[in-house]
Amino acid sequence: MTHNSFYHIGFGRDDLGSHPPTLALLSGDPERARLIAQEHLQDVRRLSENRGLNSYVGSLPNGRPVLSATSGMGAPSLSIVVNELVQVGIRQIIRIGTCGSIQPYVPVGALVISNGALCRQGAANDLAPIEYPAVADPFLTVALVKAAEELEVEHYLGITASVDTFYEGQERTDSANPYLMRSLQGITEEYRRLNVLNYEMECGTLFKMAGVYNFAAACVCAVVAQRTVDEKVILEQKDVAVKNVIAVALRAATSLIQ
Repeated sequence: MTHNSFYHIGFGRDDLGSHPPTLALLSGDPERARLIAQEHLQDVRRLSENRGLNSYVGSLPNGRPVLSATSGMGAPSLSIVVNELVQVGIRQIIRIGTCGSIQPYVPVGALVISNGALCRQGAANDLAPIEYPAVADPFLTVALVKAAEELEVEHYLGITASVDTFYEGQERTDSANPYLMRSLQGITEEYRRLNVLNYEMECGTLFKMAGVYNFAAACVCAVVAQRTVDEKVILEQKDVAVKNVIAVALRAATSLIQ
């Protein structure tokens, strides 16, 4: 760690070497960031594990340098990490996440590639007006779709509901708080009828940051819950789904032009 390290991510430009990465693979889970780095990248070097925001630098099979970094859970944490990553030179970000499907035809184990987000996130409101579009970069998104097709992984392209809370905000009542405000009662069915595919907690703010900060962002998530059936995460199928989402993101990343 150098003297010019950023407070939250725990490293700075000088820590990235003579050929610094401009692409980051961003996971909410620090263990996923570690797994991507240690099992899929070459010449891996740990940059920081500050505050659980694990970051590693390595290279893809084609030699391109890349960061595997942790955003933490939710938009406020992600907004801090992404701001600092942009300051160290990152210009492309692919979020590799998990999500819950709200459409009956999008099963657990499949992937959702977000081309835009219904953004119901307070952090995003500090970036731009609520009407500001939360859209993915088309080139990164096409790369993800092509990678999923080539790997023959079941995937769906569409709109994601990006919300701030896991329980109330996604209309879960099987929790410490079984009461939902009237504004949230029936929200999942409303989103389903609007052809929203899934719930997650980060990409809306990521997409708005990309527009405001002028970088490219995309998001691919493994479906680990089927909300038309149950509120719970299906742990038995999570490992395979996460393995597939990592494989698709890495293949897409390898195909990109620097």
